[in-house]
Amino acid sequence: MSTTRAAAAGTRIGGPGGLVRRTAAGLAAVLLLGGCAGAPDTGGDAGPAAPSSAPAPGERRVDRSSLVAPSHSTGPSVTGTGAGTGGPASAPRGTEDWRARVPGAGTIEGYSTRVSGPEGAPVRLKVSTSAPRYRVVAFRLGAYRGGTGTEVWRSGSLRGSEQAAPIFQPAATRTVVAPWEVSLSVDTAGWLPGFYVFKLRSSRGREVLVPYVVTSESAAGTVALVAPVTTWQAYNEWGGYSLYDGPVGARSHAVSFDRPYNGATGANDFRTAAVPIIVQAEKLGIELSYFTNVDLHTTPGILDDARGYVSMGHDEYWTTTMREVVTEARDAGTNLAFLGANTMYWRVRLEDRATGPARVVVGYRSDAALDPLRDDTPIEATARFRDAPRPNPEQELTGMMYECYPVDTDYVVASPDWWGFRGTGAHRGDRIAGLVGPEADRVYPTRSLPRPMQILSHSPYSCAGVTTVAESVYYTTGSGAGVFNAGTLRWGCAIVDRCEHPLGPATARFVKVVTGNVLNEFAEGPAAHRHPARDNVGDFDLSPANAVSAS
Repeated sequence: MSTTRAAAAGTRIGGPGGLVRRTAAGLAAVLLLGGCAGAPDTGGDAGPAAPSSAPAPGERRVDRSSLVAPSHSTGPSVTGTGAGTGGPASAPRGTEDWRARVPGAGTIEGYSTRVSGPEGAPVRLKVSTSAPRYRVVAFRLGAYRGGTGTEVWRSGSLRGSEQAAPIFQPAATRTVVAPWEVSLSVDTAGWLPGFYVFKLRSSRGREVLVPYVVTSESAAGTVALVAPVTTWQAYNEWGGYSLYDGPVGARSHAVSFDRPYNGATGANDFRTAAVPIIVQAEKLGIELSYFTNVDLHTTPGILDDARGYVSMGHDEYWTTTMREVVTEARDAGTNLAFLGANTMYWRVRLEDRATGPARVVVGYRSDAALDPLRDDTPIEATARFRDAPRPNPEQELTGMMYECYPVDTDYVVASPDWWGFRGTGAHRGDRIAGLVGPEADRVYPTRSLPRPMQILSHSPYSCAGVTTVAESVYYTTGSGAGVFNAGTLRWGCAIVDRCEHPLGPATARFVKVVTGNVLNEFAEGPAAHRHPARDNVGDFDLSPANAVSAS
């Protein structure tokens, strides 16, 4: 990357043209998430107007009969504006065509002007490509017969163009943005709430994905599936910078949704971390709602009267407001499922840009002393939740805290009689091959630990030469809420056996059964009334302090 320099419109980084040249690893992956942005970056949305009910030239609208709920044995009820129900007779055909088969990072890229929106809100896409033409196809992902997605919309052939190079805006926090014009706008009238991808395909055959969530009108009476988009953005290296990395160690202190994703893989790949959980949940036929964690921040009360909340995968970066919303839901009787690890490790802020609200994730991480709010507003200062200046350990809500990376070990069953293990055939001491990794949590027996707490698995391993353990837990509260924490980042990818290395069909079956048990019970309302936790923390020799470097 070129040396940064100040400019009136921002600081330009990278080479000529709008497409950033990246490493081979980046070129091998698809875009992870289309973020929130507006266009151009000098103000609000610009570019082509949103389409009316009449299709644009060459555009094909999919018959509205395809916009029904996915099929499964009992027929789901997906709530929210425009929701419908559909059994086997009415459900659309599934497909795997939504997947990007020929990755196009570096040749075609794009993002949306918001990470989510209600049914009917236009999705404005900003696309840059070196190809002369491209097309866009939208898919809803879920439990469909014949595949995990169904087509809901497609464009005609669109003229391609390379848009502006990335810039710093502002340079002080090394915040990379793509100051692009809107390329097209997609009408979502009649779209079911759910998780969607826009597949961009250039005339040269290259493809990328821009994910988007059509949010539900309400979470009341549902299990809410929540995508952790702030964590995806924190790891996003598009333009050469993330909250982790940058040239010569000069990483960002704030990252913007106003740019494409660079195709992060592993735990931050929505295809293997979030989509398997969504598909598994839809197969159950329970009432579901759909959101991102940005929605939790911008719409307090969004979880009111929800029966369950599900954190899908790597959910490391939380604002104070997100935590308050989920805590209040738990204290009102909403069950919580954390299907990952390293949850709520870093406190961040969401800030506005000229392009719209909540477009920037501010996180100073290990440079927390540089955060300008550290002294004046410590509750909003970005640091680990467990650290000064306002320590508030995450296990008060999640039940555990992050312990180690990298981890690669078996999941050892400790409480085989726990109701969530029904149907697995598990016995005490059974080892579920490879399920724990690449990050793992454990119980810290301190005053912040919720009780009663039931340790479900207890898996010894070595972290950087130090012997420690990984665990999963279930605790219950006076409100009636039950809280399950899987304590491993492989929970989602294990469902489809697409983790860093194969785990095998036995591990996949175990995770599917447990996930089904948990979500089915949580969908019935406060789980503590039927399944109180059996406290067993005293049966284990656990240190109250972290003996290894956890970050």
